[in-house]
Amino acid sequence: MPDLGKYAGAILTSWAATILLVALVIAVSWWQSARVKKKLEAAEARRKGA
Repeated sequence: MPDLGKYAGAILTSWAATILLVALVIAVSWWQSARVKKKLEAAEARRKGA
């Protein structure tokens, strides 16, 4: 690991925040995808039943 000097705390905190935010975006996208998939399947089932 490179020597970050007196900025190590800020740099590592920034990296941690970035990783956390990317993970959050992935989780929200996954959750929304599952929700939309359920709605689409329900709409298709209604359409086939009609």
